[in-house]
Parts: sequence; structure tokens; C-alpha cells
Amino acid sequence: MKIGRNDPCWCGSGKKYKNCHEAFDRKIQSEELAGHKVPDHNMIKTPAQVEKIKESAKINIACLDEVGKQIHVGMTTQEIDDIVNEVTRSMGGIPAPLNYEGFPKSVCTSVNDQVCHGIPSKDVVLQDGDIVNVDCSTILDGYYSDSSRMYLIGDVSPEKKKLVEVTKECCDRGLAAVKPWGYLGDMAYEVHTWAEANGYSVVREIGGHGVGIQFHEEPWVGYFGNKGEDMLLVPGMMFTIEPMINAGTAQIYTDKVNNWEVYTLDGEPSAQWEYQILVTEDGAEVISY
Repeated sequence: MKIGRNDPCWCGSGKKYKNCHEAFDRKIQSEELAGHKVPDHNMIKTPAQVEKIKESAKINIACLDEVGKQIHVGMTTQEIDDIVNEVTRSMGGIPAPLNYEGFPKSVCTSVNDQVCHGIPSKDVVLQDGDIVNVDCSTILDGYYSDSSRMYLIGDVSPEKKKLVEVTKECCDRGLAAVKPWGYLGDMAYEVHTWAEANGYSVVREIGGHGVGIQFHEEPWVGYFGNKGEDMLLVPGMMFTIEPMINAGTAQIYTDKVNNWEVYTLDGEPSAQWEYQILVTEDGAEVISY
């Protein structure tokens, strides 16, 4: 429905539309007329929603902090799942992955050549020299937070350390490229060019996503693109930057038995960091990490 200039703004601020988001919407419309893909109102978080999402993020961050304190050689990935479940519930939250489309655990633990969606197990024991991604997603009062970190187990080879470090640099460079009235392609360009400059490849089939009101929202966020391309970024958009960087080929496959765990085709290691970010009036704010 068309909003009158003197009607309450769609964002819930209580202000008249003409004094709130009318100019904002006109700017988006002009970008659309110029041929750019633009967000709809459902992709834009209100200040009230952002505050609720930040409360969820406090739990998300606390989980990964606690994993960092306890993770060690000889720990099982099931023990990581136990930590996340305990911290989440003790702070009033719910682990978002648990039973999501049949996923059986509270967190994803992806070791070495696992690209993502590793299922925690008492049979998977962390070994000296492993690298592991712990991907944590949290629900609090219906609001979602989502981030992941890499952990180095024991004496890790220089090659694996570099992969982990460069992957985080890719996220940081992508984050720095997120600007209001810029484009998703600006971020993607920084991610894939830095990965490739260091001799790595970027997984194309799996990307980031909008998040906050639901676990996975629009837009889908890829990490291949050129500056000035893909969706327009506007203040209030919230999504994840979470490229999966492989030491070898970008080709991957999914375990045919559990239909969840994703591996590199060549058996080389993969790394991933994930930031949940909010586009602001002057850049981007990290909500969870």
C-alpha cells in the first residue's frame, strides 16, 4: 500500500512518513530505476529490532568466548556442542541450529577439510594441528544472531595458520567495504580478490544471508562480484559476512549419508569466519563475531 506523506512511517518510529523515510525511499527508487537490485522494507531492521537482536548477540558472543577458553587437544566436538548448549540456555536463549531442517545438534563444528555444517560427535576428537570452525546461532525472544570463529588446536602448521589468518583478513576487508548506498559487490570484490591474491579459492555455492528476524533472510550474500554491482546497501540492512576459503580447489561435496557436512573435494583444509553486521549511516557495525 502506498503511504501518504502525513501517514505514520512504515519503520514504526511514530513520525510522519515525510519527516522520516520518504527521502530514503525515493533514493532507493532512483537506484532501482537506474537498474540496480534494491532491498525491500522487510530487509531493513528498525532501531527497536536492532536492540533485540543485539541482546541475542550477547549470548552468541558468550558462547564462542567460552569455547575459546575451553577448547583443547583431546576435546570431542560433542563437548563443544555441550558448552554452546549450556551457555545459551543459561542466558535464556535457544540454539538455532538444533532441529533446524533436521540438523541434530546445537552448533556446527567443522574440522580441517570440512567446509561447513560439521555435526558435533563424541567420536570426533580434536587432534594436535587441527583447525576447527565453530558456527554458533542463537535465538532470544524470537530474534536471531549468528557468527563463527576459527580455533587452532595445539601446534598448527604455518600453512594452516596462514589460511586461517587470511580468511579473517578477507572478512575484515569485506567489512571495511560495506558502506551505505554502496553495493554488495563492493564487499564481495574485496573478499575474493584478497583470497586469490594469497593463492586460495572461495566457495561459490554457499554464502551469507540476511539475519535477525529469521535464521536465514534475504539477501543471499555471495563473495564473487565487482564493485558497483549486486544489491544496493542501505542503513538498517543486516547480513552475515562469512566466506569459506579453501587452501586448494573451490570444489566441494556434501556427505551423502547425513546430507549436511560439506567437504573440500581435494581434501585440503578450509577456513571460515563469520560476522553479523548492520549497515549504518556511515559504515557498518559488527553485531556478533
